[in-house]
Amino acid sequence: MSKVGIIMGSKSDLGVAETAINILDEFEIPYEVIVSSAHRTPERTGEWSRNAQKNGFSVIIAIAGAAAHLAGVVASETNLPVIAVPVSATSLGGIDALLSMVQMPGGIPVATMAIGSAGAKNAAIFSAQILAVDNYDIQARLKSYRENMRDKVYSANEEVQNMLEARKQDAGS
Repeated sequence: MSKVGIIMGSKSDLGVAETAINILDEFEIPYEVIVSSAHRTPERTGEWSRNAQKNGFSVIIAIAGAAAHLAGVVASETNLPVIAVPVSATSLGGIDALLSMVQMPGGIPVATMAIGSAGAKNAAIFSAQILAVDNYDIQARLKSYRENMRDKVYSANEEVQNMLEARKQDAGS
């Protein structure tokens, strides 16, 4: 089975990465995590990226904050899909990272998700969708995941309706 590579620019990004890791675990998708910086360890980052496909990766999630060139550097060294997750690491609240990630030059695409944990969750789900193209087990897990989300919304609505009905009855007493 193909696996997902998660590369973080810093150990401080682990809290955000754990959201993606939890989703990948839920979908039973293997992954590996590495800390490597686009600026502080460019040789390591480049080598890891160039060898990613040979090492069994099919998708890469790049998590970084501040200048956040990590996803772009990774994408420039591989033909695998790269999904960027910006992290709030400066006083700009992650906007700096987001802009660094979405402003890639033509020809070096990077899919960019929301800032923080929501982005990490979506990056993992998007990775699952990419892998599901030719993996029926992951397709089934994705379908079940969506059904569970739908069921939670229906259940929440039912609870709200019951609370409102009880409130009306209490007001009428």
